[in-house]
Amino acid sequence: MDVARLLADEREITGVDLTEVSITEHLVEDGPPYVFRDCDLSKAEFTGASLVRASFEGCVLEGADFRHADLDGVGFSGGGGAGMRFGHAEMIDAVFTDVDLAGAVFEGALLTDASFTGCRMVGAVLSGCRGTGYRFTGCNLMLADLVGCSLRGARLEGVRLDEANLSGVDFTKAVFTECRMIGARTVETVFSKADLRGADLGTVDDTRLRSLRGAVLSSAQAAAILAERGLTVI
Repeated sequence: MDVARLLADEREITGVDLTEVSITEHLVEDGPPYVFRDCDLSKAEFTGASLVRASFEGCVLEGADFRHADLDGVGFSGGGGAGMRFGHAEMIDAVFTDVDLAGAVFEGALLTDASFTGCRMVGAVLSGCRGTGYRFTGCNLMLADLVGCSLRGARLEGVRLDEANLSGVDFTKAVFTECRMIGARTVETVFSKADLRGADLGTVDDTRLRSLRGAVLSSAQAAAILAERGLTVI
């Protein structure tokens, strides 16, 4: 396949196998945004690519490499695959909907106002991400690494954070609704004025209890924490 000609002539690319292809060198920057639909882009190379407002719809993206790419306003819907790499990419206003992002690495990416909805992000690495205003809704972040992330004022709905590493995360004034944080690591995590009444905290040991200083809890949560220490609230 003549990839250079394909990407020069077409802006909407459907059902094409581009496995392990170096896409970056063939992209044409002038013209409307690219749309990749139902393509196999496993281990495709997008490093440093300019893909502003591009769309990836139902594509297989296992191991795809987007490091240092300009992905401002990009849209990913459906598809995905384990081991995608987004390190140090620019991702302002990026939108991920129902994407498999298991094991994806976002370390150092700029995620200002990016949104993740219904995504499977088990074991994803978001430590060192830059920017604010990014949000998660209905996502599975079990075992994910969010060390040092800023989620100040975030609204987390239906987010699973079981066994996630939340060390150093700033949840100041964040609101949790129908979330789970069972077994999450919370060393030096900031919950000042965070509303945790909608979160299943699981067992709260002394280390986790110290990190919850300043958080808003329900009476049932407070009673459970005291019960774990042999005290009964009447």
